Amino acid sequence: MNRPTFLHKGEPARLFPVLADSSKEGRALSILLACFAHVPEFGRALMTSLGQRTGTRTRFRVFTEVEFAGNSGKNNRPDGILIVENGRSSWSALIEAKIGNAELTTEQLSAYCEIAKANGIDTIITISNQFAPLPTHHPLKLPASVRKKVEIFHWSWMYLLTQASLLIENEEIADTTQRLVLQEFIRFLSHESTGAKSFTSMPAEWPEIAAKIHAGGAVKQGAEEVKDVVGAWHQELRDLSLILTRQLKTEVKVRIQRKHVADPLLRLKDDVATLCRENRLEACFQIPAAAAPLDLVADVKARSITTSMRLRAPEDKKSTRARLSWLLRQIGKAELPATHIRLYWPGRGGATQYALDALRENADIALPDRKEIAPHTFEIIHVCDLGARFTQRKNFISDLESAVPAFYEQIGQYLKAWQPSAPRMPEDRASKKDVEPAVIAEEMAQEVAEGSSVEE
Repeated sequence: MNRPTFLHKGEPARLFPVLADSSKEGRALSILLACFAHVPEFGRALMTSLGQRTGTRTRFRVFTEVEFAGNSGKNNRPDGILIVENGRSSWSALIEAKIGNAELTTEQLSAYCEIAKANGIDTIITISNQFAPLPTHHPLKLPASVRKKVEIFHWSWMYLLTQASLLIENEEIADTTQRLVLQEFIRFLSHESTGAKSFTSMPAEWPEIAAKIHAGGAVKQGAEEVKDVVGAWHQELRDLSLILTRQLKTEVKVRIQRKHVADPLLRLKDDVATLCRENRLEACFQIPAAAAPLDLVADVKARSITTSMRLRAPEDKKSTRARLSWLLRQIGKAELPATHIRLYWPGRGGATQYALDALRENADIALPDRKEIAPHTFEIIHVCDLGARFTQRKNFISDLESAVPAFYEQIGQYLKAWQPSAPRMPEDRASKKDVEPAVIAEEMAQEVAEGSSVEE
């Protein structure tokens, strides 16, 4: 593999790198980049996440231990480079990887931006155990001066593991050898000795902030520790979406408003405001083919985690009893304590709420005084009261990562959205002749005549 001209040094990425035992980052990155070259479907899937077009003829050139002319200092040596060639056009990315507890720094990225700009490299891709909502966002709060130099993307190691797992689980790798290579990559990255890991702990500021809000105190929107807590929440949401993706074998996404996709700092600001104003952290997960989005609320004041899904009530069933029976049949097997059903009523009726167990024993407790009205929406809610565990950095994360999958496994996967029945064709209109203009005109004339006779 020929080295690009702007590289002073650089080794082709290998599946079996010969590196010192202490070089965990170098080993992991070499194997990852080698998978680009040896498993094209994997490389193409990751390029799609960055908005890059690829095809069956796309070629990946990958190098590690790179050194650029005039930048021989230890701090100015990125971990690797990726070159994507599509015919005569090419796109390049400088790669910086961290593993274990090592974290990326703004200073290092700023220096790499200068290198990329000086050598005509299109972008920088960072990889670490830090999480970002989207590859286009970044776990670091990068100043605009850095962002303007070159485009920067980010992948977590868990994201890479998840994408590889999806390709294997969905049988998208046809070549037997390539499939084996990717399976071995998954096995390698999954081993604890590699240093790739999930998000496991809220920041050090979490216990104090959570305890203060629970006691009725206020937190300031501009405080850095509050921003750090919300930033950690965003990282955990990303990790949780990847966990659900691996469990369900289909891509689960955190729903992000369009304005927040374009501006991650605005998302941080708005969610900080929600925490300070409403004492809660919120999220919504989009699960393919599910009856509804899965909503998540961490109520800091109440020290509880709430998961819920909303369903439109079936309009072809007119009574409250019939509509409620339609819902209860769907979750007949659910065994999740502290589950409630909220019924939303038309007009100013507001909402009423009952425990699922109570409704199973006697659904009539939900019947309204006015028999002619019926609920238009149901919300299935599960509440986990964590108590003191809510303020504990690791227990909060572990309980959250248990509560969300449990709700979907017990309830969410069984819910079905109501859909109107297909329109029926009357027997007197089954033929084309039955709807000829002359026939329609005759029917209208007859209806007018009948209406006139009634008035007389």
